[in-house]
Amino acid sequence: MKTASNPISPAGLAALKARYDHLLGKERPEIVEIVSWAAGNGDRSENGDYIYGRKRMREIDRELSHIARRMKAARVIDPSDQPDRVKVWFGATVTLADEDDVQRTVTLLGDDEQDASAGQIGWGSPMARALHGAVLGDLRIVRLPGGEKEWEIIAIHYPPAGNSAA
Repeated sequence: MKTASNPISPAGLAALKARYDHLLGKERPEIVEIVSWAAGNGDRSENGDYIYGRKRMREIDRELSHIARRMKAARVIDPSDQPDRVKVWFGATVTLADEDDVQRTVTLLGDDEQDASAGQIGWGSPMARALHGAVLGDLRIVRLPGGEKEWEIIAIHYPPAGNSAA
């Protein structure tokens, strides 16, 4: 498996670590306790607690492994430290307008931080890739499954220097 660089904000890495710690320190031990209790109840083939517990433990272990790989590949980039603030790079909050002058504001963050409902798009998403390096006034075409859409960059903002909140 290729270990690609995983750009992430300091807040995003903290959230990944918190999720990892929660799974490892709270959820997994609780499931282990349930499975141990259920195993002591005899026939495991029809024991729902045992079967569900083992299934949930495998899910937790898979997620722990995934998070560990993502954290190992993480390259922390503080958006407030961005030296080139006239172009769209990691951590930029960009206001766009489409052909109908409908505006949309998005923030480019790590793929592990994306939350479309909050306007946070992953660095590797089609829209983020189209916006990389754009400057104010640029027109960019975003290729999406539903077709192409053209957006104009009308504002680019970064957090104030020295502010590590993403």
